[in-house]
Amino acid sequence: MPKHPNDILFSGEKTIPVIPACEHFAGSEKMIGKALEIQNKMEGRFDITADCEDGAKTGHEKEHMAMVIRLLNGELNQHNMMGVRIHDYQNPHWRPDVDALVPAGGERVAYITIPKPTEHEQVAEMIAYIQAACKKAGIKREIPIHVLIETQGALRDVWKIAALPWLQVLDFGLMDFVSGHQGAVPDSAMRSPGQFDHKLIARAKTETVAAALANGVVPAHNVTLDLKNRYQTYDDARRANMEFGFQRMWSIYPTQIESILDAMQPDFSKLTVATEILLKAQDANWGPIQHEGELHDRATYRSCWHLLQEAHVFGAKIDERAVTRFFAEA
Repeated sequence: MPKHPNDILFSGEKTIPVIPACEHFAGSEKMIGKALEIQNKMEGRFDITADCEDGAKTGHEKEHMAMVIRLLNGELNQHNMMGVRIHDYQNPHWRPDVDALVPAGGERVAYITIPKPTEHEQVAEMIAYIQAACKKAGIKREIPIHVLIETQGALRDVWKIAALPWLQVLDFGLMDFVSGHQGAVPDSAMRSPGQFDHKLIARAKTETVAAALANGVVPAHNVTLDLKNRYQTYDDARRANMEFGFQRMWSIYPTQIESILDAMQPDFSKLTVATEILLKAQDANWGPIQHEGELHDRATYRSCWHLLQEAHVFGAKIDERAVTRFFAEA
C-alpha cells in the first residue's frame, strides 16, 4: 500500500493542523442553530464556537451548557464542526462545564476553547482536568484545545502555553487585551488601522503567531467590530494573514464568514502542478523526482501537500486521483 504524505513527510514532527480559516462565534440557541444551518449550506467550510462564557446568563450556566450539548448532539450538527468555549479559570463554573460537556459531548465536540488565562499554569491545569474527564468517561480521542491570548500574563507565557498538550489553536483576543492596559493603549487600537499599527498590539500579535507556528499550532485572529461592513472584515482578514501570518479568524456576524474565507483563501493557481508532483512522488516512494524539467524532493512535497490539504478544507476542486489517494478515508 503506498505511503501517505502524513506518514512520510513529517515523521516525528508536529505538523500545523489544516483547519477551516473561519471560526464563527454564537451564544444563544437561536444564533447557534442559524450558524449550523449556514454551515450545512456551505458544506462545512467553517467552524462554529458555541459560547458558554459570555453567552450564558448569570445563574443559568448549567441550563446553557445543557442547551449547547443538545445542539452538539442534534441532527443539525451534520459536520461535527462545533466547538465549545467554557468559562475561564477564575470562574467557578469551568469545572462543571467540563464535567457536563465531556461525558455527554466529548465524542462530537470539535474543540474546547479556554478563555482569559493569566498564566500558563492555569491552562495546564484546565487541560489536565479535561484529559482526566476524558479518561473517566472512556473517551480515547484527544479533544483539540484552543486558548485565548487576551491578557498580558498570557502573552508573557505564550511560548509555554503553545507547547502544552492537545493544543490546536491560539486565539488572539484583542478587546480584552487592549482594555487590560488600563488606558495606556487607546480604544482606537480595537479597530483598524490601529489594531495593526499600534506597536504594543502589533508586538502581541506577532509574538502569538510566532509561538503558535513554532509549536505546530494554528494562530487565529480577533474579530472585526464593524459587523456589516464586508470589505472591512475582508481587509482585516487579509492583513492578518499576509502581514502577520494568522491562518484563521473569528466571525461574530453571519456576513463576516464569507469575507474571512475569501480573504484567507490561498492562491490555488499552482494546485494542479502540486497535485501532479505529489502523485509522482508517491509513485516514487517519496524519493526525488523530475517534473516539467525541475527537480523536486521532500521540501517541495511538504509545500505541495499543505496546499492540497488547504484546497480540501476550502472546498476547491481537486483532481479525483488525489481525492482517492489522499482524502478517501476523510
